[in-house]
Amino acid sequence: MAKTIGEINEKIKAGKAVVVTAEEIIGIARQDGMKAAAEKVDVVTTGTFAPMCSSGAYFNIGHAKPRIKLGGGRVYLNDVLAYAAFAAADLFIGANALPDDDPRNRVHPGEFNYGGGHVIEELVAGKDIRLSAMAYGTDCYPRKRLETWINIKDLNEAVLFNIRNAYQNYNIAANLSGKTIYTYMGVLKANLGNINYCSAGQLSPLLNDPCYKTIGIGTRIFLGGGVGYVAWQGTQHNPDVPRTEGSVPTRGAGTLAVIGDLKQMTARWLVGTSMLGYGCTLSVGIGVPIPILSEEMVRYTAVTDEEIFGAVVDYSEAYPNLKPDIIAEVSYAQLKSGLVTVQGKEVPTASLSSYSRAVEIANDLKQWILNGQFLLTSPVSPLPGVESGITFKPLKERPIND
Repeated sequence: MAKTIGEINEKIKAGKAVVVTAEEIIGIARQDGMKAAAEKVDVVTTGTFAPMCSSGAYFNIGHAKPRIKLGGGRVYLNDVLAYAAFAAADLFIGANALPDDDPRNRVHPGEFNYGGGHVIEELVAGKDIRLSAMAYGTDCYPRKRLETWINIKDLNEAVLFNIRNAYQNYNIAANLSGKTIYTYMGVLKANLGNINYCSAGQLSPLLNDPCYKTIGIGTRIFLGGGVGYVAWQGTQHNPDVPRTEGSVPTRGAGTLAVIGDLKQMTARWLVGTSMLGYGCTLSVGIGVPIPILSEEMVRYTAVTDEEIFGAVVDYSEAYPNLKPDIIAEVSYAQLKSGLVTVQGKEVPTASLSSYSRAVEIANDLKQWILNGQFLLTSPVSPLPGVESGITFKPLKERPIND
């Protein structure tokens, strides 16, 4: 039995497609068997909602009168520094950007109350954003200062462009030191006092297509409450890691670079987030439809939290010093139980990723497809896989002699 994406799209248009979430396919596969499930189900929807630091937005504000060249100048959005090195009227704001006067970690742990992620959330929510710009002036762009309000409805283009999202599995964070530490994985208590993780597990997009059989460049997705696309593999895409017999990676592996129209999105699915002692980021909602083209895809999408394992890493020593050491491997079923046993000690767990929001995304995407509002796309190119030879390389430091 084999299907094509074109055939599935025809069923979607006719209102005859069978669409289930990555939670629901587990029970169907158990009850009916893999082969029967493959014949019955056309699409499995996935979801994840979590902090994703490598996120940002670009937009064009239009030309002022007289004209000003933002490129090469200094531009702030609600006092948060934007990147203005493109041209006269194009800007990029990164999720981690901060105001110049933020105390950062001078008083440790810093609160990081407002940054680029919060600007993006307010912009997509339709709030006015204060733009302050200083330029050097040219004959064709004579203006040197601009103070104004911008609003998403007035921008020529507003695009979310995230260069690394939807990590396929990730470190599980612990702290073996004798003091509390503050990380992008949250606050980690001393002496293995807690463990934090950040994945939707059995609902996570790339864990439902672990070998990138259907997800590639051009895949249409749920992004920030609107429609987006996979633009490329994300930075640090690293498919060549240890995997289970079911091909599920047990370390951080694939990533996605994603893009979409910010004007379609909502502040429910793009949320500015502050990480105590670390910085600002953006929590992003992503959902990817997995077409069931074969029995193999049912086997992948029927993966359960019991079958997904991650590495517990010490963020006080091994992680900051780029050491490969791991403390243990645990399953997502164990993590979601609230307690795991590590080094003979029962340790409480918590997730930075919202599973309830992931369920909501998978169900929203399911409804879009059932309503005929969302068709699947065939990737124009697959993501690099295990045989691609692509691995993540750390910085090769070369001393610079003054």
